[in-house]
Amino acid sequence: MRAIVSFFKLLFRPKRYKSSKRPPAPPIPKPASAQTTGDSVSAELDHNLIRLGQLLQGAADLQIRRLKVAPDGTDAFLAYLDGLTDKNSVQNTVLHNLMYERRDSGADIPATVGGAAIASFWQDIEYSILSGQSVLFIQGDTRAYLIDTKGWPQREISDPQLEASLKGAHQGFVETAGQNVALIRRYIANRELIVKQATIGERGKALVYLIYLRDVASEEVIAELESRMKAVSVDAVINTGELAELIEDHVYSPFPQFILTERPDSVASQILQGRIAVVVDRSPSVLVAPASFIAFFQSVDDYSTRWIVASFIRLLRYAAFFVALFLPALYVALISFNYEVIPMELFFSIAETRERVPFTPVVEALLMEITLEMMREAGIRLPSPVGQTVGIVGGIVIGQAAVQAGIVSNIMVIIVAATAIASFIIPSYDMGAAIRLLRFLMMLLAATFGIVGLVVGWMLLIAHLVRLTSLGVPYASPLAPFRFADIKDLFIRFPLWTMKTRPKSIPTRQSVRQGKKRGNRW
Repeated sequence: MRAIVSFFKLLFRPKRYKSSKRPPAPPIPKPASAQTTGDSVSAELDHNLIRLGQLLQGAADLQIRRLKVAPDGTDAFLAYLDGLTDKNSVQNTVLHNLMYERRDSGADIPATVGGAAIASFWQDIEYSILSGQSVLFIQGDTRAYLIDTKGWPQREISDPQLEASLKGAHQGFVETAGQNVALIRRYIANRELIVKQATIGERGKALVYLIYLRDVASEEVIAELESRMKAVSVDAVINTGELAELIEDHVYSPFPQFILTERPDSVASQILQGRIAVVVDRSPSVLVAPASFIAFFQSVDDYSTRWIVASFIRLLRYAAFFVALFLPALYVALISFNYEVIPMELFFSIAETRERVPFTPVVEALLMEITLEMMREAGIRLPSPVGQTVGIVGGIVIGQAAVQAGIVSNIMVIIVAATAIASFIIPSYDMGAAIRLLRFLMMLLAATFGIVGLVVGWMLLIAHLVRLTSLGVPYASPLAPFRFADIKDLFIRFPLWTMKTRPKSIPTRQSVRQGKKRGNRW
């Protein structure tokens, strides 16, 4: 027993941070082009054109448009990448106005570029072009003008793919960070909503936005999150899941330590509770921190439904958690070790179904669970109509054929089906994946020690949850440490008018979120 405890202690050992500022990671070598871009823009137009060609010599989509700027016909050229800019904006607005509209005498920026930024160094110019901006060079001017003409391909706002909406909004995040920030602002139109911008990545820089309520969110949690993001030193962050793994507290834990959601109404609800949202450009998911174990069993649709119905559904989720985690392991433990606790009639029925099965209970359970996981992954990777057909028809055909061939028993098929249904009830995909993984560990413990193994596994699981933190905030709160004020939104949801304060398990600067008066008079 001591060896098992030591093994789990070593496996789930968290990363240690001596202070809120993590030590910087070793710098990643930058490409040769980035190391030589510190020189400034020349006044000679031809020299700037040659320099730009040297920096972006491998960019076949680089477009150079020569023109004469009105009114004196000064030579200039506009540089941009073809696939990252809005061609209509470049042609009908920028080029047309530069060539035909007058500008004030002595003006630093042409009239059409009034809101543009000025850059003097090639490093800034290179990043701007690769980000989708157009850069204007004028003969005799030692500065370049960065024009915002971004227009890369993007998809329409549609329903979230992983989080179905029952009574909430049917809008999901997209791959453009600006639109995602706008979707959040629509729900919280308040001047206290702070949007901070940062960049992560050495080669492929990704825009990252931190969104929180200035008068609600904890300053310590904000500082901790910012320090961890500044310490990230990688080539590029492709999606939000990569960023979550780079800044999480416990790298060896199977449980998700940040909430990843595709729904703007869910993010707005979390921000109002005092959490922080992180929007990563090019990713349709938004990261919310700090997270708790209980938060993964709550849904924004719970607050759009009658509180009695929402409470029943929430209790159903907790029951599904225990079924998905322990049901196959309990079957293995009862059949292999503790069969004396099974009622006699049920015992004879199980023995009859297992008469032709050549495998032990644990092998039978592992065989069916692995088959189920393969069918689940196959259904996800295939197109939606085909994936549903594979999941339904494949499950029925394989289950029936396995029973007739005597490979598994009927009771095992029922247990695997009930386990699969229970795992689908949990609203968070990340939490459901963690439970699916831990299910195999529980089955191995049950096959080795029986009911005692299940009890030991449950105790180790509780100990691990108590040790977990998310940005330094206890993961098991409000259960450990226990917060009596949060019991109104824990296992059941009390009426909304009774939840006058924000959750105590989330560090906040102010706790009151609702007045004393109600819309009804009862």
